[in-house]
Formats: sequence, structure tokens, C-alpha cells
Amino acid sequence: MKLLIASDIHGSAYWCKKLLEQFDKEGADKLVLLGDILYHGPRNPLPKHYSPKDVYTMLNRIADKILAVRGNCDSEVDQMVLDFNVSSDYLEIWDGADTKITLSHGHRPVPPLGQGDVYITGHTHVPLNCVENAGYLHLNPGSVALPKENSANGYILYDKGEFIFKEL
Repeated sequence: MKLLIASDIHGSAYWCKKLLEQFDKEGADKLVLLGDILYHGPRNPLPKHYSPKDVYTMLNRIADKILAVRGNCDSEVDQMVLDFNVSSDYLEIWDGADTKITLSHGHRPVPPLGQGDVYITGHTHVPLNCVENAGYLHLNPGSVALPKENSANGYILYDKGEFIFKEL
């Protein structure tokens, strides 16, 4: 299973296009979106080429390949134009019998996690790769469109049990 994991597109057609180019180039099976897909949010600047309509049009072309969770800037009206589910706060993926990968935007409480689990969030716009006190691996790809703290526009590629941080 090969996953391209990204967060916080925030309606940027420019960065969404770059992300989809990488999705094709990487040959991933699924595009995992960790929320904040269409709206830029009241605290964020407008991202480059802000066009939510263009973003949902691009993403809907590959809706059957997308797994997504809801971010704090996603709303019911977003679900009306997206052809994939963006209403869940959490999703779980099992890679084989051993690895549980829990996906969330990161603005809700941490779900029950244990030793060896993987928790992947967005929300902060800052990449993260650390083992938390409970023994689970916490990852954050940063932001596709609005990176913070001098981080790059990025994503994570999951391939053969390995998480690889990459830049757009």
C-alpha cells in the first residue's frame, strides 16, 4: 500500500495541482487528505491562486482514490461539492495485521492510541515526526499551501512501512 499523505490545501489551486502532479509521479494508491481542503480560514492569508472551485474540480477527478478527514475549516457545504467523504473526524487504516494508522486533522482530542500505533495529523502547518509518551508515533506532513515556521510546502509518502517526508 502506497499513500501520499497531505494536509491544509486551503483552496490553493496552484498547490493542489502541484500535489496531484506528485501523486501521479509517486504512483501512490491513495491520496490521504488531512482536512482544510477548500477554505483558507479566517486566520490565514489567501494562498497562492486561491480558487476552491478549481480545487474541488481537480480532486473530484480522482475521488475514488481519496481518503479524507474533516478539518476545522471544512464545512457541510464543502461536502456538497466534494465527491469523496470529508465528514469524519478520524479514520483508521490497518497496514497488514500490525500497524494501526489513525488519521485526524489534529484539532480534536487525541483518540485512544497505544504502543506502536501511528497518529497522523495536519492543522499546525508544521512538519512533525516524534514518539509521544504513550508510545505512538505522531507525524504531521505540514501544509501543502500555507507552511509555517519556515517549513516547506510538503507531504508524506508512506511506502512499504516507511514514512518519507517530501517537499513539493
